Amino acid sequence: MLVLNWILLGVSIPVIAGGYLWRRMTAAKISAMETPGRKNKRIKTLATMVAVIGLYILITRLIVIIFHPQGEHSLEFSLWPERVDVFGVSLSVTIIYTWFAMAILIIAALLLRFTVVKRFESLPKGAQNALEAVVEIVGNYTNAQAHGTGEILCSYVLTIATLMMACAFLELFRLRPPTADITMTFSLAFMTFFIINAYGIKRKGAAGRIKSLASPTPLVFIFRVVSEFAIPVSMACRLFGNMLGGMIVIDLLYMALGSNAVGIPSVVGLFFNVFHPMMQTFVFVTLTLTFINEAIE
Repeated sequence: MLVLNWILLGVSIPVIAGGYLWRRMTAAKISAMETPGRKNKRIKTLATMVAVIGLYILITRLIVIIFHPQGEHSLEFSLWPERVDVFGVSLSVTIIYTWFAMAILIIAALLLRFTVVKRFESLPKGAQNALEAVVEIVGNYTNAQAHGTGEILCSYVLTIATLMMACAFLELFRLRPPTADITMTFSLAFMTFFIINAYGIKRKGAAGRIKSLASPTPLVFIFRVVSEFAIPVSMACRLFGNMLGGMIVIDLLYMALGSNAVGIPSVVGLFFNVFHPMMQTFVFVTLTLTFINEAIE
């Protein structure tokens, strides 16, 4: 196996050089043309791909030769996260990672408070402009989805969204995101369930809130109660399933690539660890605001 790695390493060097020279010759030919055709552009792209493939083989073989990583990996998955002992107390890694994400957010908030917020100007610019833009976007969306709820709900939405994104980013460091734990997602969902009913009771009173569950006829009361208690369950399972699925896909990719897992998982991870959590955060926030709006109508 070591001999094969050295052979591939030796082959990759002329492949890189050939692809690079091929690309330069094609680029010179294209620049000499008044109207270069698509065929020449495709040849240039093909030459670039050859050089990139050669460079990828070179990097992966160097890593294998120098560090001797194991090429075979097995997928080990547990529905429940691991537990560790901290000063004699058994804690789930979900709690530790959540505390870590919260610490990062608190430190970032303090830095913003004593650097940006402290020097607020009437004409915003730089970091102040970006910060105000984020708050304005979240505030406008909150008011559009849940009318007349005030600034407190906007603060909650921004906080919960930031926490969820911070937890998801932990997977970029090969850590299990807290949102891939059903206990974490249930905690977030029950917080939302409490806020939904708190706003409903605040707007209509306790009797009015109960009465609204019997609208338009008392015959639907029991079904409305069941559907209300199903809200945190559905929200928790939706978030848990999507985040867990993304984590498993990345693990499967690492297992399939083995020692060749250089760069490719990082590119795929930009979707599953950045864009995908952003979508799930947006869905969770939108559902929260939608249910609150239904409770206060």
